[in-house]
Amino acid sequence: MPPISLLKPIPNGFSRNPQDFNKSNVVTIDVGGQLFQTTLQTLTLAGSNTLLSNLFNSSEQNKIPFIDRDPELFSIILSLLRTGNLPSKAKSFDIQDVVFEAKFYGVEDLLVESQSNPSQFEPFDLEKSMILPLTGRDSPSAIATTPQGSVHVSHGSKITSFDWSLQRKSTTLTQFTAIDSLLALSSHVVAAGATDFCGLQIVDLEMGFVRQTLNWENVTKSGSTVQAIGTSPEYLFTSFESSRRNSNSILVYDLNDSFKVVTEIGHNEIFGADLDSAIPSTKLNWIPSFNLLMASGSHSGPSGISGNIKFWDIRYGNLVSEIKEKTDCFSDITVSDTLSAVFKIGINSGEVSYIDFRNISSDDSWNCLGDSRKVMNVKKEGVGCKIESHGNQVFCSKEGELELWSEVLMGSSSTTGKNGKEERIFKKNVLGRSKDVGGNRITNLGFGGNKIFVTRKDQQCVEVWQSSVRRV
Repeated sequence: MPPISLLKPIPNGFSRNPQDFNKSNVVTIDVGGQLFQTTLQTLTLAGSNTLLSNLFNSSEQNKIPFIDRDPELFSIILSLLRTGNLPSKAKSFDIQDVVFEAKFYGVEDLLVESQSNPSQFEPFDLEKSMILPLTGRDSPSAIATTPQGSVHVSHGSKITSFDWSLQRKSTTLTQFTAIDSLLALSSHVVAAGATDFCGLQIVDLEMGFVRQTLNWENVTKSGSTVQAIGTSPEYLFTSFESSRRNSNSILVYDLNDSFKVVTEIGHNEIFGADLDSAIPSTKLNWIPSFNLLMASGSHSGPSGISGNIKFWDIRYGNLVSEIKEKTDCFSDITVSDTLSAVFKIGINSGEVSYIDFRNISSDDSWNCLGDSRKVMNVKKEGVGCKIESHGNQVFCSKEGELELWSEVLMGSSSTTGKNGKEERIFKKNVLGRSKDVGGNRITNLGFGGNKIFVTRKDQQCVEVWQSSVRRV
């Protein structure tokens, strides 16, 4: 018997006559021998040209359509259409069974939206929910996430991908010895690069091949290695350094035009002991509200660790502003477009500091959120710490712990800092339950859908942190 049939007559009690049925908005469906009643409006929520939205387009309106599928799973799909969320009873089913049914009925996008919607991200309720194991002995070196909640993990020469449900896994072998930079361009395409391998590769993980290799031709005609990757809705940004380490640059590629080079910014040719020019950008962050690219990098020299943070207008290739780091240079840095601020972890202090966009070009603009006396610390407490922003929150790792910094809105009242400027108030929370606290040093943080993905030193797995009320 085919999975869908319209041969079953309407039993008594569902409609008095065919004319009443045609006028009625309530419809009846037989799934696996069990009758379900719903409305035409609910079925149209499945989207155009789907099985459910087209179910009553037939001229045989006086027939109850029969679908030869599991009625219990259909009840879950129907609840998804009615409420936009899975019912609690869905927890008794394997998520893959629900995914297969959603694909059959053409509502997988609705399922993804209900389970991995970024708007459902609840930072104060996050806890470790599951572990994604990786094959082999290599620890993760980089992770890349998608808005739908899928994640790609590089470990050794391999990239392992988990779909949005985190159930299906595939592994792709690459040409790299180890991958240092990884960025998701779609659910199955990534940009991958390494500091010891020439060229940026655009890898199709679904088909298992390199679509394209992007290179920077420097003056010495030597190879170019990848130091960092970033993206905006229109562009792909790549920081290159020549293999001889005597030049560096940032290339801007058009994502919608076969990675055509749009412009080149921050081109440096290094002569003598010009340390500032010798620093390639090792992190690239796009700031949508200002249409600026933040490029940052640091360097260890005879006088200690120094760095620079540059803000580029890619439309004209102009350097808009620059912050030179010498005292307590950043161990890691991020920018929050929502909070209109740049955040760093100091290499000496291990403390979080921020600069408000309004004061970005002034001297001594960093506001320390912790103990400012540690700025001159010689213990290098910030080594290996990570910091990332997500929405209006800032997440940072301190050894094995994950901290959350949130701004406290003061309303009409304000606090004035030492420099006479308005001071913003941020508060810290340590994430997770007592069982989640501690462990090996955190090496990567990634955000996808309503989840955080965490990797740790010397561990061959990825931790998934998620709100307890959102898990199925």
